[in-house]
Amino acid sequence: MTRDVLDVADSLMRRRHFDKAIKLLEGRAEIYEGNFDYYLLFAVACLYVGDTGSASIYFQRARNIKLTDTNLLLGQAALFLRRGDTDRAIQYYIEILDNDPGNKVAISAMEFIRTRGDYNTICRWVDTGRIEKFYPPLGIDSYRVACIVLLPAAACILGAFLVLFFAADSRSVSGSRADLSSLVLSSDEKKNAQETDMMSGAYRYILSGKEITESYEAAQRYFQNYRDNAAQVEINRILNSNASVAVRQKTVLLMDYLETPSFDTISDSPTYRQVEQDPALYLGCWVSWSGRISNVEQNDSSYRCDLLVGYDTMEKVEGIIPIRFTVPPVIAADKPLRVLARIASDSGKLYLEGRAVYQSVKDSLTVPSN
Repeated sequence: MTRDVLDVADSLMRRRHFDKAIKLLEGRAEIYEGNFDYYLLFAVACLYVGDTGSASIYFQRARNIKLTDTNLLLGQAALFLRRGDTDRAIQYYIEILDNDPGNKVAISAMEFIRTRGDYNTICRWVDTGRIEKFYPPLGIDSYRVACIVLLPAAACILGAFLVLFFAADSRSVSGSRADLSSLVLSSDEKKNAQETDMMSGAYRYILSGKEITESYEAAQRYFQNYRDNAAQVEINRILNSNASVAVRQKTVLLMDYLETPSFDTISDSPTYRQVEQDPALYLGCWVSWSGRISNVEQNDSSYRCDLLVGYDTMEKVEGIIPIRFTVPPVIAADKPLRVLARIASDSGKLYLEGRAVYQSVKDSLTVPSN
């Protein structure tokens, strides 16, 4: 039986594939407009990847439809708790306990605030991910349960075939992702890796056939090691070079496999200076940059501003770059922040496609006493 998107997204989230769930839900926005379950799932997925701005927006949309759902209230309470606004978080937990007196998450969160809810501890819990203890629960991963039940039998089978496996195949399996065997360059493509007609276009990088092949193989290797930014750099190098049409075509296909990172999973984030020195090499890469914002332009469907990169400490500005959000985030303009964004270009001018925002709002805390 074919499952709808909400069921598939819920299953992905139970297995902690939040980025895949978000990508799936993004493509169904029009179909599920005004649907409470859609907004709630989207908000919870954004919360778990640290995109608190988007989470806040979708929790609010869900709240406009239904006011007293426990998971909705847990999610909104968690947003306030992350920011250190324990007074507001407590209000939500009290509302939860009024409707569900035995709710273990709310009880645990209230006890945490009472005994350990100082700002520094909250920051450490957010940084280490322990704060997820107070997020809306994801439910039981039936796939994982099945694996646990079948583990003894699987262990026996594994033991029987272990020796045969290592004898037959000594290839490394670390970092295995999608099967890219269909994208491996053929011997003919390696031999003719360069464009034969150099007059057919302008090339930013003139590479030898060996350099093109090495760059392509490096991109595949980086991908398998979950270093998508590094893979993107090699892809850009090839697409802006004198590589042959055949190599370019496979390079474009390889780029389709790259995934959207979160604050926790991003790697090889380039610096502003690196991007400034060679923009073409970093188009499509994801960055995690800190700073402050200025020149905000906001409406119901978009949010634009300038990011003052490196100015979070108000000592030095590394550079200024526009950033655009398709879903308006919740940002305190007078506070430092960190953004997760993708490098893009419009008419030759660089800008960032904003994905997520992390901002710590430090307030004086009032923690209930005994």
